[in-house]
Amino acid sequence: MTMSKRKTLGISLYILFVLVPIYWLLNMSFKTNEEILSSLTLWPQHFTLANYEVIFSDPSWYSGYINSILYVSMNVVITLLVALPAAYAFSRYRFVGDKHLFFWLLTNRMAPPAVFLLPFFQLYSSVGLFDTHIAVALAHCLFNVPLAVWILEGFMSGVPREIDETAYIDGYSFPRFFVRIFLPMIRSGIGVTAFFAFMFSWVELLLARTLTSVEAKPIAAIMTRTVGAAGIDWGVLSAAGALTIIPGLLVIWFVRNHVAKGFALGRV
Repeated sequence: MTMSKRKTLGISLYILFVLVPIYWLLNMSFKTNEEILSSLTLWPQHFTLANYEVIFSDPSWYSGYINSILYVSMNVVITLLVALPAAYAFSRYRFVGDKHLFFWLLTNRMAPPAVFLLPFFQLYSSVGLFDTHIAVALAHCLFNVPLAVWILEGFMSGVPREIDETAYIDGYSFPRFFVRIFLPMIRSGIGVTAFFAFMFSWVELLLARTLTSVEAKPIAAIMTRTVGAAGIDWGVLSAAGALTIIPGLLVIWFVRNHVAKGFALGRV
């Protein structure tokens, strides 16, 4: 077997290995619980949309998706607004303790969310932010902002300083230069940063579940409702899991070009 055929076979097996769980999730979402528990079938023998009807007709289900999208979107916006000027400062200026501060930011990303769970819970309960979307968005910033600063600093350092100096000579103010000239030059880095911020905030469960109860409860926490006295509602759980993949696919579709270039040029 030639090298090219072995590579093709290896890639095909890898893709198959990755796609089988996704296919099985979709397969189960169109089955009844009786069929799921009775036998192993490669496709639905009694195709049904009842599992999806439960999710789209029950406010307690579809509100979970709305809550998750709201606080994730807020987190991405806040992360970019904070990380862009911070990354520019680390990239263009030298100050006392800059390297230590940069490393300290990354250590926040390395810490497990459980470490900050109790402080966040007590703080938000005291100031009245418990069970709000902004509470979860701000909590996720503790982990996403350091990662965003690290990624963006790599892209900004790749832009020559002469561009900044030339813009100042031409009469550009800093805000005008930053928005109209500098940001378009690192749009791939912004796309990569937005992608990672969305991904980490979307899949994080511990903080999102603990800091919410009813009004801002995410879909991942609501999915635990499928466990009851009668057992697990596998069909509805599979349908809910299949729907959680869609927002991630949409984000990847919109930033696909920036992500590909970002992985090639940035520090990702």
